[in-house]
Amino acid sequence: MTKPVNIREIALGILMEITEEEAYSHVVIRQVLEKYQYLEKRDRAFISRTVEGTLEHMIQMDYIIEQFSNVPVYNMKPLIRNLLRMSVYQMKYMDSVPDSAVCNEAVKLAQRRGFYNLKGFVNGVLRNTARRLNQVRYPDPKIEPLHYLSVKYSFPIWMLDKWVAQFGYETTEKICRDSHMEKPTVVRCNLAKASKEEIIQELEQQGITVRQHPYLDYALEISDYNYIKAISAFKKGWIQVQDISSMLVAEIAAPNWGDTCFDVCAAPGGKSLHIADKLMGSGQVEARDVSEYKVNLMQENIERTGAINIQAVLKDATVLDEASIRQADIVLADVPCSGLGVIGKKQDIKYKMSEKQQQDIIKLQRRILSVVQEYVKPGGVLIFSTCTIGADENQYNIKWFLENFPFRLESIDPYICDALKGKTTGGGYIQLLPGVHRSDGFFIARLRRMDETADDEFYFDEEE
Repeated sequence: MTKPVNIREIALGILMEITEEEAYSHVVIRQVLEKYQYLEKRDRAFISRTVEGTLEHMIQMDYIIEQFSNVPVYNMKPLIRNLLRMSVYQMKYMDSVPDSAVCNEAVKLAQRRGFYNLKGFVNGVLRNTARRLNQVRYPDPKIEPLHYLSVKYSFPIWMLDKWVAQFGYETTEKICRDSHMEKPTVVRCNLAKASKEEIIQELEQQGITVRQHPYLDYALEISDYNYIKAISAFKKGWIQVQDISSMLVAEIAAPNWGDTCFDVCAAPGGKSLHIADKLMGSGQVEARDVSEYKVNLMQENIERTGAINIQAVLKDATVLDEASIRQADIVLADVPCSGLGVIGKKQDIKYKMSEKQQQDIIKLQRRILSVVQEYVKPGGVLIFSTCTIGADENQYNIKWFLENFPFRLESIDPYICDALKGKTTGGGYIQLLPGVHRSDGFFIARLRRMDETADDEFYFDEEE
């Protein structure tokens, strides 16, 4: 007889992997849901919502727990800490789950996992929370504005402090609020395989809601589907899941017929495939990355889409490839970054990143840039991009790069829609912000190789 599956225990196990073993949330959730595909859709939805919601609101959950616990959250046993977090999340945000059921199931789960002596503690904290949840006093935004933002939106204080200094309080709150908003999936149409009208018709026939994205004609927003790999247009290679900000990289790169392009940190390959599509079968795109796993992942996408002018290659962007020197018309350097622009999709990023780690990342970014700039032909283009926000990894990196290498920024206005044009786009870069733009947080700069180090003044607008 098959042992019944406890969906709360599955959710707890996922949280333990993410918070205690440093696993990536999107990877673990995907792997576990694939393992339990046989579960009812309702149960799978409960698991994903409980895990994602707990991560999304974790600082707030800890704040609430400490109103009703005589033990600080950081002193609790990790399993008990995560059990309380997910239970309080259910009480506060999942109205369909009765508080009594949350308490009872948490106590049983604590006992099942070997914490019999702590079941009374779990029961006491949760019963108190259930009775007095509406009485919790939160920080006053007028007296403690950063603490207020931190608890309300579950963002670390150090991160908020930097954003407020650069973007202002109002924009920072928009960024935080946006990370809690449910959004449609953005896909890029492969117009070499089917027309946009055919793609929309195919999607709608499967009951999928389709909307046009305002920034690019071939970008669509889709919702009301269960599993992306089950969508027929995806299986045919007609659509590629890709945020609009990522699509803008290829637009700003603007490849010409026959160009050679190196994408030096390419996995999972969306930008590389986009460049290959824009080359219409001409030229050559090398999608490079540092691990066999990532290269195999890109190869799967290449084969699914049927692209013929692209290959996935195992190469380390920090190591100079002599054979590539001055060989590329375009180099895409979408470098490793803190990922703070995609927190809405990967909530655990905001807890795992620290100021020290960010400084280490900046050193890696500059190391990569100093190597891969060698591959750009005279007169060729380097596209620098990150999926993060904040000047340290973006504007200050560009300033450093221009001071050390023979490149100059070039206007990106010819390649973007009017809605995106602003103070800096004519000067060569754009900082996209969640909650301000219809996209992830993303930075893109277009640089052209010159004969000598450019001495042009770099315009840095701290509010963009």
